[in-house]
Amino acid sequence: MKKILFLIPSLGGGGAEKVLVNLVNRLNAEKYEITVRVLFDSDVNKSSLKPHIKYQYTFGRAFRGNVHLMKLFSPETLYKCFVKEHYDIVISYLEGVTARIVAGCNRTDTKIINWVHNEFHDIRKISKVYRSKREALRCHLKYDATVFVADSARQAFAKAMPALRENLYTLYNTLDSEAIAEKANEKTEEGLFSEDAINLISVGRFAPQKAFDRLIRIANKLIKEDKLPVKLYLLGSGSLYKKYRAQIAQYGIQDSVIFLGYRQNPYKYVKRADVFVCSSLHEGYSTAVSESLIVGMPVITTRCSGMEELLGENDTYGIITENSEAALYIGLKELLRQKEKMAHYKSRAQIRGKAFDAKAAVTAIEDFLEKI
Repeated sequence: MKKILFLIPSLGGGGAEKVLVNLVNRLNAEKYEITVRVLFDSDVNKSSLKPHIKYQYTFGRAFRGNVHLMKLFSPETLYKCFVKEHYDIVISYLEGVTARIVAGCNRTDTKIINWVHNEFHDIRKISKVYRSKREALRCHLKYDATVFVADSARQAFAKAMPALRENLYTLYNTLDSEAIAEKANEKTEEGLFSEDAINLISVGRFAPQKAFDRLIRIANKLIKEDKLPVKLYLLGSGSLYKKYRAQIAQYGIQDSVIFLGYRQNPYKYVKRADVFVCSSLHEGYSTAVSESLIVGMPVITTRCSGMEELLGENDTYGIITENSEAALYIGLKELLRQKEKMAHYKSRAQIRGKAFDAKAAVTAIEDFLEKI
């Protein structure tokens, strides 16, 4: 039996965290002894881990400046502090701080893997958690494999760091499509969604990457300039919550933008909306978009890594706009003005949603773990 450690900053409310839980719960318990270790304890997703999965944490909560503090120590020192046991495979399941820690492993009998969930076009962005570009390159060259959740993310990374053209793999996210579809049928609060409005929804952390500020500006234009009966539902939480509240108050659209907070079951809300909107500046392979397709929701998104793999190169299963506020606004306005177009993409989403197979994704990952 192989001992595998997954290291991740936390099991908070992000997409990668949710996908990790889906993955470890489905890996063959007779073949793998799994430990999930987080730097910062979080209650959001750890309760969903199956009983046989070992859970460990280093700090009770995240603290300001932790990235800078960890830069004071070498990757080798951090690895010795955070990883006490011997494992056959150690995986950083999110690029960043944990990737630097895992690179500190000097055991020749341990395979180390960096699992990347975002798209990087610039080595400077890859190097943010490292002391320098030189250290970033040294650490990345130590991995036995670097895994990407979308092929477009793999290609972008290879261009940004050409010294790493070998041992790069694409393995798609593990989504529990059956459970998602089942949870989507649960009831939401009575009267939450308006039958007289076009209900838009988006899901994600309230962080700069998701660019909800530009989505709020777009909603304001659709309501005030285009006179469309739009309501926007934002499902998530994060550091920018107060900023977004102030923004909608400034526009005077408090009745049209509804904050739903973080929900254990976001699927029932997504299913009862009319359109899912992804306004992100960048993604890896969007969990929220994937889940929206599973529940049969029309999707419009900015162009990010993985979107063509999800929606097709020619808007086959959803609409991809250029990654700008203006392009997303025009694309969304055109979609909302054509009911037949919304109906078309609803039917296309239902077709695409049937293609997500957790069993096939897990099998591909187990094959990779055996060969590495």
